[in-house]
Amino acid sequence: MLSDKMLKALNSQVNAEAYSSYLYMSMSAYFESIGLKGFAHWMHMQAKEETIHALKFYNYIHSAAGRVTLKQIAGPPTEWKSPVDVFEDTYKHEVKVTGLIHDLVDLAIKEKDHATNAFLQWFVTEQVEEEESANDALQKLKLVGDDRSGLFMLDREMATRIFTPPPGMEAPAV
Repeated sequence: MLSDKMLKALNSQVNAEAYSSYLYMSMSAYFESIGLKGFAHWMHMQAKEETIHALKFYNYIHSAAGRVTLKQIAGPPTEWKSPVDVFEDTYKHEVKVTGLIHDLVDLAIKEKDHATNAFLQWFVTEQVEEEESANDALQKLKLVGDDRSGLFMLDREMATRIFTPPPGMEAPAV
């Protein structure tokens, strides 16, 4: 059984993951608007992944006999100066989410909630990948700089991203 404090924190994380999905859809829309469909695709796949993360928390709360309480999702930014700015924001956002996950782990340990701690370990590992992926794209964009042909080559690479949901989670329509 989840403590009230743990339940509140997990519900907040459902909201944070839903916001992440919303943010990446906004970034996808931005890339579509400037003709970088490969980057738009990459962000669309990222949004799907974040939706799965929200659903994993949602399902866990129910399986632990808790009640999910959904809150309003804040509106994300809609404009950026450049693709580099988008990925700088992406990387910063993933670092923030990593902090939220670590805070949840710390709370689970404090509450002696071993089941939730075990559940959260998947996210601890996942956030290493999330930060690495965002930072890799950011570093490539910085290397390309103002080279338009390099940007279009990178756009083509970004279009190849494939989303594979974790076992037991079907991909939602996003």
